[in-house]
Amino acid sequence: MNAVALQCSPWVRARGLLACVLISTSVLLPTAVFAQALDVINGDVTQKIAISDLRANSDTTFTLYDPYQGRDVEMQGVAFQDFLIDQFGEVPPALHFTAWDDYEVTLEGWDDPTWYLITSEDGAPLTIRTRGPVRLVERDYSGRDVANLRDFNDWIWMIRSIEAKW
Repeated sequence: MNAVALQCSPWVRARGLLACVLISTSVLLPTAVFAQALDVINGDVTQKIAISDLRANSDTTFTLYDPYQGRDVEMQGVAFQDFLIDQFGEVPPALHFTAWDDYEVTLEGWDDPTWYLITSEDGAPLTIRTRGPVRLVERDYSGRDVANLRDFNDWIWMIRSIEAKW
């Protein structure tokens, strides 16, 4: 039997290689997370609050030194204490937070007017890439060393759900 080797042009090989790369990339990369709602959980009841609605209700704008970015940042959001009263009727004794990266924490002592639920930064809506779509920050952190990031461990990023713990 006579075997004949088929010759491919460089363009055919390049096109085949590109197709392999694109197929591999689409299979291997995880799908993008589209954070469109914040889950607020009270017992057996889960309410989804559209991020767009939360942004529309963000009525407070202030400039704050963000120790994680090392610069002043204009933040826009809602007073967290008021948000909790609107959602639960009162401030729960403890809250369980779940973030988009599956970080979970339960913290107490939220009856404090210095905490804000941030939805925009420097005029742009927060995204997963910018530690959003919702972030919890403390507006007044006097007495803390901004060079020591451990003093800001209670700031919570990428919040996906807030659950009341009664």
